[in-house]
Amino acid sequence: MWSGGTGPNATIVLIVVGMLVERRLMLRRAAQVALAGGVTAATAWAAAEFGSRPKQAPRAWADPAAVRWVANQPAIVRRADWDTVAPHKGPLPAPRYASGVRAAFVHHTDSGNEYGAGEVPDIIWSIFDDHTGRQGWDDIGYNFLVDRFGTVYEGRHGGIDQPVIGAHVSGFNVGTVGIAAIGTFTEGTEVPAAMLRAISGLAAWKLSLGGVDALSTTTLTCCDSLSRYRAGSRATFAAVSGHTDADCTYCPGSSLYAALPRIRQAAAAVQRATTHPVFGPQRPMLLARPDARPCSAGGDSAPPPSCG
Repeated sequence: MWSGGTGPNATIVLIVVGMLVERRLMLRRAAQVALAGGVTAATAWAAAEFGSRPKQAPRAWADPAAVRWVANQPAIVRRADWDTVAPHKGPLPAPRYASGVRAAFVHHTDSGNEYGAGEVPDIIWSIFDDHTGRQGWDDIGYNFLVDRFGTVYEGRHGGIDQPVIGAHVSGFNVGTVGIAAIGTFTEGTEVPAAMLRAISGLAAWKLSLGGVDALSTTTLTCCDSLSRYRAGSRATFAAVSGHTDADCTYCPGSSLYAALPRIRQAAAAVQRATTHPVFGPQRPMLLARPDARPCSAGGDSAPPPSCG
C-alpha cells in the first residue's frame, strides 16, 4: 500500500487513483439511472401516442472516444431459429459492411397479416427463399424483421450490431438498416401496437450505435439509378424513413408510413431514456470486401426523377 511521499511518482499515483475513482462513480451513476429510469420502448411509444416529446435535451452525440452512448438493445431472435426450416441452397457469401448506420428504412413484406407466432420462422424462410431465388440476391434483403406480436428477428447475416449492407432500398443500401414489418399495411389496415413499439426500440438501438439521433436527418449518396434519385446525387432523409422515400414503391404501405412520425418520436424517447455509457474505443468494424465501399460522392443534390 502506498504510504505517502512526495515527488513525481506520488503525483502520478494520485492522478491514476483519481481517474479510477471517477470512472467507478460514473459507472455507479449510470447503473442508478438505468435502475431508476425503467423506461422501455413501450412507455416511450405511449408518450409518443399522446403527443408528448422527450423532456430531456438531446445528447451531444459527438462524444469523446472514451465514452459512447448506446441505447438498450432489444431482444432479438437470432437467425439460427428460422434458418433451420429447410436446407441452404449453398454456403452464404461473406457479409459486406459499411462504416456505420446513418439511417433506418422501414418496409412491409407485402404478405399475410393473420399468422400465428409459430408460423413466423416459416414466413421468414419463405422470404429468404424468394430473395435468393426469384430475386437472385445472395441473402435475405432485410437486416431485421418484426412480427405482429412485437418479436424482432435477425435477417441478413453478418452480426446484429454491425453495419451490414443489405438489399432493401435501391441506391441507398450502404450505411442504412432495413427493418421489415411482416404483413401488408396499406390504407385502412391497422398496424399492431406491439409491432410499432418493437420497430421504435430497434431503430433507437441501431441508430445509437452510429451516434444518430432518431429525430435527425441524414444525407446519403445514391449508388445507382434504380431509385427515385440519379446515381451520384445526394438525398436527405429522416433518420427513420420509409422505403417509398427513396424508391418508386408503395412500401411500407400508407398505414405504416403514416405511423413513422410517432415511431421517430418513440425511438428518440428510448434513446434519451435508456442510453448508457460504453467505455473504451468503438469496437473496430469488420473489414468490408472491396466491392462494399460506399459509392463515390459525386454529383450535386438533385430532385428525384418521376416515378410514373
